[in-house]
This record gives sequence, structure tokens and C-alpha cells, in this order.
Amino acid sequence: MQAYIIRRVLALIPTLIFASLIVFITVRLIPGDIIDLMLSSNDIGADKKSREQLEAALGLDQPVVTQYFRWVGAILFEGSLGKSLWQNTPVMEEILHRLPVTFELGIMALVVALVVGIPIGVYSAVAQDTIGDYVTRSFAILALALPGFWIGTLVMVFPSIWWGWSPEVSFTPFRQDPLKNLAQMAIPALILGKAFSAVTMRLTRTMMLEVMRQDYIRTALAKGLAPRTTIIRHALRNALIPVVTLVGLQAPVLFGGAVIMEQIFVIPGMGLLLLEAVSQRDYPVITGVFLIVGVAVVFINLLVDLSYGLLDPKVRYR
Repeated sequence: MQAYIIRRVLALIPTLIFASLIVFITVRLIPGDIIDLMLSSNDIGADKKSREQLEAALGLDQPVVTQYFRWVGAILFEGSLGKSLWQNTPVMEEILHRLPVTFELGIMALVVALVVGIPIGVYSAVAQDTIGDYVTRSFAILALALPGFWIGTLVMVFPSIWWGWSPEVSFTPFRQDPLKNLAQMAIPALILGKAFSAVTMRLTRTMMLEVMRQDYIRTALAKGLAPRTTIIRHALRNALIPVVTLVGLQAPVLFGGAVIMEQIFVIPGMGLLLLEAVSQRDYPVITGVFLIVGVAVVFINLLVDLSYGLLDPKVRYR
């Protein structure tokens, strides 16, 4: 196991280097110029001299290759993601301030998806072709068909029109008031976890049906093992391996959904920070957010691979 982990961690290095290069170049392909935005916002004449001075002050007068290696060098030797071009504040501090908010929203959405999706998927497989199975499958299709941003907008607009109530938009940190914070995060987490729970349910049902047709399941039932014990201890454990893989694959999808939910419900997380940075063409903030998300996704998938050995003893790391 130790050798396997070392090999996987070393294999992550070229992946992260390639990801950082893609992010750094792609960000600069966004239409619009930060220099024009700054000149217009400060009422400075957009003459050639003003542009050259501003580019030199921001370090944007260097070739893109030079800017990239300077950025990577700051990460490796200083642990810095640079400074915001607008606020002149360290990007790392801003991300660390907002990361727990997005992490909390993502974890809550993931819990909702697993708590709802796995039990319903198991029930749907056990009760195959019954009314309950049809109802649960219809629920999954409906959850996938309704976009989260549309439901979030409805939740923000219609309750305020009909009942004079709307979700709290003044964010309360968890340390300040845990109960109020969880109550505020509950609605966006439910909406964000809705589609993921539907996908989890369908995959759990499919894998359970496949596992329950295996010979060792029929043998366990024929020997008199209780159906509940057979399903939970034998069938479900093997059926969860693809579901765990799905969790790793859905990590970037959850972040993408978090960007939308944070915008709708005014949650000051990394998603809202990213949207603000994109609108201002704040390159260091954009690249910093994407790099942190990329690192998180890579390590989540590593943890998913390591969890296979816990679910299936036949898995060996060589």
C-alpha cells in the first residue's frame, strides 16, 4: 500500500504541471482586457503611455511564458499564488478565507446525495418492477431534468412574493452561529445535491441488480442467510465500488454547481470569488482558484482509488 501511494503521488506531479499550464493559458484567452477595465474605471486616458505604465506595474508587460514561470516559481519557492491585480491582496489569503464556505456547501450537498441516493437505489433494486421502483425511477428522472439554477431562482423569488419570506442573504459564519449557518446552507445544499442524488440512485440500483444475480448471493440466500444481511453485508458492499468512483468524478461538478448556488444565494465562497475575478479579469485570482480546485479533485480521486481496498478485499495494490 505504501509503495502504491508513493507511485500515485509522484504520478500526480506531471498532471498538476499540465493542469497549471492549461489554466494559466486559458484564463488569458478570456475576452476583454484588464488594462482597459482599469483605465476606464479610474478615468485615466487610455493613451499608449498610460497603458505601458500600468502593464509594467502589474507585470503584464512580460511574455506569457515568463509570467508562467514566475508564477510557478512563486508557488514552489514562496508558497504564494500571487496578489490580486485589483486589491493587491494575497490570493492565497482570500482563497483560504473562502475555501471553508465552499467546502461546507460541497460536503453538505454530497451528504444529501449519498443519504438520499444510496438507500433509494437499494430499495429500487430490491423492489424491482414494483410500484415503488417505478416511483423512485421517476423521481430520479425528474431530479435530473430540473436544473438547479432554475429551482434556486424559484426558491429566491416566489416565496418572497407569496409569503413575504426569502432565504437569508446575510451570510453567517459557522463559528459565529453554527445553527444559523447550517439553516442558511441547507437549501442550496439540497438543491445542489438533488441531481447528484438522482445519478447515485440510478447507479446504485443498476449495480445492486447486477450483484444480486451473482452466484455467491444466491448461495448465501439458499444457505438461509437473512435477506437483509445478504443485501447489506454482501451485495451493497460490492455494488458501492462504482458509486465511490462516481463520487470522485462528481467533485468538479459539485464545484461548478457551487459557483451557481453561491451566486444565487449570495454565499461568499470560492464560486462567488471566481465570478467576481472573471468579471474583473483578475488573472491571479482566477488561476489560483482553478489550481486549488484542480489539486483538490486530483487528491479526491486518489482517496477514491485507495478506498477500493476497504470495500473489496480482493483489490490489491502492487
